[in-house]
Amino acid sequence: MKRTTRKHLKEDKFQKIVTQSVDFLKDHTKEISLAGIGLAFIVLVFVVIQVINFQNLKKQNMILDQIRQLSSEVADNPEKLQELEKLTGNGKFSRIAYLELAKYWLEREDYAKAEDYLEHVKGKKDLFYYQAQDLLAQVFIHQNELDRAIEIYKSIESENPKSYVLDAVLYHRAEAHEKKGEIEVALELFKRVKEEFPQTYYGYDATAKVTELEQKK
Repeated sequence: MKRTTRKHLKEDKFQKIVTQSVDFLKDHTKEISLAGIGLAFIVLVFVVIQVINFQNLKKQNMILDQIRQLSSEVADNPEKLQELEKLTGNGKFSRIAYLELAKYWLEREDYAKAEDYLEHVKGKKDLFYYQAQDLLAQVFIHQNELDRAIEIYKSIESENPKSYVLDAVLYHRAEAHEKKGEIEVALELFKRVKEEFPQTYYGYDATAKVTELEQKK
């Protein structure tokens, strides 16, 4: 008897919930429809944004591949310079194009052109920014503007960026001091590179420079 009563009570409660739910849907059909349309619109906008972002990323990656390809070909085929120059501007990877063009002219000792391209590599202080600053200082060294080069290297060293290893910075600053005749300063910097970066390219070269300068003392 009690079980039958409890069963009826549960059935009545369930039926009441169903009835209330049906009545709610009937009374708020318009609001629910609008909410559904709004949700569908939000989902559609999200999907469209994701598609656009994917297409932009794909396009930018294609441009980056072009820059890398042209940079590897331009040394043997100078006609590729014009194609590489077309990829400069304000795009996401345009700074890399400027950087590669600067490297090309630096290797050919056209320091004015190299400096001009490097002046365009601004913005975020990342790997490409510090590479450009390093190359710009090398341009100044070749032009015998040693104090300007040294100031750039000191600035990079003080910032101590995580994106750029300091062995090249210290080594090139040492070269500037050596060229300026400040042998003791240069020797200390070469020793620092030798001790702090023994297994790197600049570490090996610094070891040779330390031996060379100590023999001149």
